[in-house]
Amino acid sequence: MNSTTYIVGLVATILILAGIVELLRRRQLGEKYAVLWLVVGVVLLIFSIFPNLLPSLADGLGVQLPSNLMFFVAIVFLVGVVLHLSWEVSRLENETRKLAEDLAILQLEVAQQKRENVRE
Repeated sequence: MNSTTYIVGLVATILILAGIVELLRRRQLGEKYAVLWLVVGVVLLIFSIFPNLLPSLADGLGVQLPSNLMFFVAIVFLVGVVLHLSWEVSRLENETRKLAEDLAILQLEVAQQKRENVRE
């Protein structure tokens, strides 16, 4: 790997990690996901600082190309994130439905109270 590629990779990784920290600082990324994304950023930083680590790891695991290992891990990670987010969306849909039902009941009760007050 030439020095330009190494420097570009390292700078890109530092920018990604800084972006994650900034999102956390601004509270635009929830604490629930903070550890996950910080770990991703640190792993990227480690692979950027030690570029020969991925090929060594691929050899140790018997993977022919380091990029295959990287893509496999990335796909597994993204499937996990999508599965978790799908679970979150389902939970929020159920909560929203329940809140809408509760609101409809309260609105009905208020309307009934108004009708009773008008009659008196």
